[in-house]
Amino acid sequence: MKNWILAGAASAALMVLPAPVFAAATSPELPAPGASIGGAADQAVSAFYAARGGAPLWLRGANSSAANALIDALQRASLDGMPNGPALALQAQSLMARASTGDDQARANADRLLSIAWVQYVQALQRPPAGMTYADNLVSPRADTPGQILAKAGAAPSLVAHVRNVSSVNPVYAQLREAAWSHAQSNGGAIDPRVLASLERVRDMPLQRRYVIVDAAGAKLYMIDGDRIVDSMRVIVGKADPSMQTPMLASTIYYATLNPYWHVSQEMIRSTIARNVLSLGTGYLTERGYQVMPIDASDDTFLDPATVDWRAVAAGTEKVRVRQLPGPANSMGQLKIGFPNAQDIFLHDTPVKTAFDAEDRSLSHGCVRLEDAQRLGRWLLGTDPRPTSDAPEQHAKLPTPVPIYVTYLTAQAQGGRLAFVDDVYGRDAARFRQIALGN
Repeated sequence: MKNWILAGAASAALMVLPAPVFAAATSPELPAPGASIGGAADQAVSAFYAARGGAPLWLRGANSSAANALIDALQRASLDGMPNGPALALQAQSLMARASTGDDQARANADRLLSIAWVQYVQALQRPPAGMTYADNLVSPRADTPGQILAKAGAAPSLVAHVRNVSSVNPVYAQLREAAWSHAQSNGGAIDPRVLASLERVRDMPLQRRYVIVDAAGAKLYMIDGDRIVDSMRVIVGKADPSMQTPMLASTIYYATLNPYWHVSQEMIRSTIARNVLSLGTGYLTERGYQVMPIDASDDTFLDPATVDWRAVAAGTEKVRVRQLPGPANSMGQLKIGFPNAQDIFLHDTPVKTAFDAEDRSLSHGCVRLEDAQRLGRWLLGTDPRPTSDAPEQHAKLPTPVPIYVTYLTAQAQGGRLAFVDDVYGRDAARFRQIALGN
């Protein structure tokens, strides 16, 4: 059963680990002139200012709006995987207060400190989520060097807009972080570890404007364009059984398949198809449009089901391929949306819609069933996904490839409030154990 819990006093008892807290608002120790972060990053900061002739980046004349935008981001940076962010914000504020009295050295130190903090902050945001598999080169994480981070900031037409754009990461992330921040502010600054785990899992920064995020914990799909969630729908995801869970992965959608075959997985052939044939006879296959073929993927000849040892198939000692013809009963429905990945996970339509009304939608063997496949197909293709004939497996190429990120968020933003769902896959508990071991 999926259990939605609005964050509040009652949620404190559900914390698995002591929650980290925001840095206390005490007077910080000021960094020495020429503050350093060491190594190549420190060299990049020094080179950046040398190339500018020492000109400030964040504090230009009387304008400190860019500095304030960064300080605002740093104050919340504990949520972004940067625990020292709040302390750096306090240090910068102290230096800026001294600079306001005419202390030019304090101004130079503040500007350098903010550049150091910006490099650390962007590096934290660009750190790949733990547990995410990147199955396609187009979505592989791209970490900027310190020099590139600073060069982009220096070239930005509006540094304030640049800070806000980079720090937003993606709209699902931004909404969850905002809800978590509001909750923490009203609850003594404590951060529930489930929030940190979920933010880490959705801390991906797609290069393309349009992409899809699937949240397996919340059983929901989001269509995103730029900084907006333009549409969403319920989905059905994998069961809690470890062999059937929907994995965390990132890939790219290149085409949609109309009138798809359903290529039945070996696990389902063994556990479901073979057992039904043994109980109901080979007529079960004919009634549902199943075709049986040799296990060799290059051999598309059809086998007579009566010649197959279905007891051996059910026991796993013999293997065959089974596919279901397109039609009203096809488990793929009218549309399948695949993307490269080793687990053969894909999105698909379904002829049975009643399960989307269930609170617990962890019901599949790992793939993702769509509440409204036609709506998603229309958004991806830019036109109605209609087959040109009754022929099976018609591939409709997307005008532009669309990234997809399948993640797992037990912490949710619901109407601006923080909420939680059950950790049905046990991934929070596993992540907390990793963190306790320093991983």
